[in-house]
This record gives sequence, C-alpha cells and structure tokens, in this order.
Amino acid sequence: METKTDTLRSIARQLKLSGLSAEMDNLLVKAQKEKCSFIDFAMKMLGAEIDYRNRQNLIKRLKMAKLPANHDLDLWQDNQQKGISKQQLTQLRECHWLEQKFNIVLMGPSGTGKTFIAAGLCNDALLKGYRACFRTMDQLIYMLKMKDITKSAAREYTHLLKADLLVVDDIMMFPMEKKQAVSLFNLVDHLHQGASMIVTTNKSPDEWVKVLDDEVLATAILDRLLYKCEIVKLSGKSFRLDNRKTIFKS
Repeated sequence: METKTDTLRSIARQLKLSGLSAEMDNLLVKAQKEKCSFIDFAMKMLGAEIDYRNRQNLIKRLKMAKLPANHDLDLWQDNQQKGISKQQLTQLRECHWLEQKFNIVLMGPSGTGKTFIAAGLCNDALLKGYRACFRTMDQLIYMLKMKDITKSAAREYTHLLKADLLVVDDIMMFPMEKKQAVSLFNLVDHLHQGASMIVTTNKSPDEWVKVLDDEVLATAILDRLLYKCEIVKLSGKSFRLDNRKTIFKS
C-alpha cells in the first residue's frame, strides 16, 4: 500500500523535482525531530531542490569547461619573482573583474605558471556560478575549422559564444589559415565587452602579426583584447624543469 510519503515522492518526480524526491525521507525525519512549522518545512523542501539543481548545474558547467588536471589555485606557491603576488592573485580570484568584463593576458616563458593560473581562475569562476570555458589554441583552431562542417563543432562554437569567460591557452602558438584567423577575430569581437577572456601566451604582440601573417587582423584582435585588460608578465625558471621527473634513483 502506497503511503503519503510515497505519494509525495511520486508527485515530486512528476514535477521533475529530483532533489526533493531524493531528500524526502531525510527532510521528513528532520522536520519531525525539529517540529518545523509548515512554512519552514516548505522552505526546506524548496531549498533541497535548489541545492540539488545548483550542484547538477555546476557538474554540467565543469564538464563543458574542459579544465586541465591542475587547476587548484589553493596550491599556488607565492613567488614575487614570477610577476604576480599572493595579494594580486587573491584579488583576481574574487572574480569582480568578470562583472566589469575585463580581460587578462598572462605573458611569459613556458613553465612559469600561465596555464595553471588561467585554469585556476576559470575554475573559481565556475564555482561562483559563471559559465566559463578553457580551451587550448589547438582545440580552438580545430573547432573554428570544423564549425561549419560538423554539428558537434557548431554546438561547441555556440556554447563558447554564450560564455561569461573564455580562456584560450597558448594563443598564437601555431600559424593559422586565413579563414580560421578571421573566425578567431569574429569570436573575440562577439565576446568583446559582453564577456571576459583570459589568454596565455609566450609571444609578444609583434609576433602575433607573424603568426597570423596579417597586421590588420592581429591589430584588430589585440585592440579588442587590450581595451579593458590586465596584463600579467610572469618570469622565472620553468616549474616543470625545476621539478623534472626521472626514472633513475639518485
């Protein structure tokens, strides 16, 4: 025989209140123990659903973000010589710059922490409820090349257009065909002043011209990136080389 609890859980499922349905027994036990009023119990039920949906939404956004394995900025080792202080990093992690639609350019040699900082800030933005995506330049070029050919690449492009934050790692690392370079400009132009971007690069703006083989296009992309932008120049020894792994015992 179906109990009232079973009926209530069934109603929750019909209304697609999955979080409430899963937490129904715990909520009822807690309500009896605490002798909740009707209003308090209703608030707890709706709160359980909201918490569930927030968790599911975060899981979905994290999956779409495609973050690299190392993205926990709590593990960042403060080193003034690398060009960013702990205080500055803490300020960036608050993500207020996202509301102001600011961009961040992380410049410096390989191994100085550009990717780690970019991925970490992307992760922080996701945890704060923003739609954020992390893509390497290679991934981005491939998507721009395929977006008019495959549905998956087209969906990917549409997803990036709706992002609050787009991270492009190792921008201008490889030469691009003219068509992809124009598509990159169109993407940057669409996000300009409507979203934020973080780009990491080990090339100077002058070298961007060589990569694109088009001074006008390179200038146009830089103009939009740098309009409202914080440039962080990282320096120092390569973290990877300093912490190089070996198969031999010392």
